[in-house]
Amino acid sequence: MSTLFHQLEKQARMLTPQEKATLARILIEELDASPDTDVERLWVEESQRRYEAYLRGELKSVSGDEVMSRVRSRRK
Repeated sequence: MSTLFHQLEKQARMLTPQEKATLARILIEELDASPDTDVERLWVEESQRRYEAYLRGELKSVSGDEVMSRVRSRRK
């Protein structure tokens, strides 16, 4: 790897977690040269499918607090 890469890596390690996440998002978006134009449509279809399954009683709801608790426990 280049000297510039090592310098940037060292500086990136000093960023806050939020800054690292933002930088990662920016870099990933830049690498994704061919964004899938169907992504939004597919997510809408998936969310509709899940909502309908919930209404039919096939899926149970989970509170926001419980979701966040699960996420936090996975990050440890």
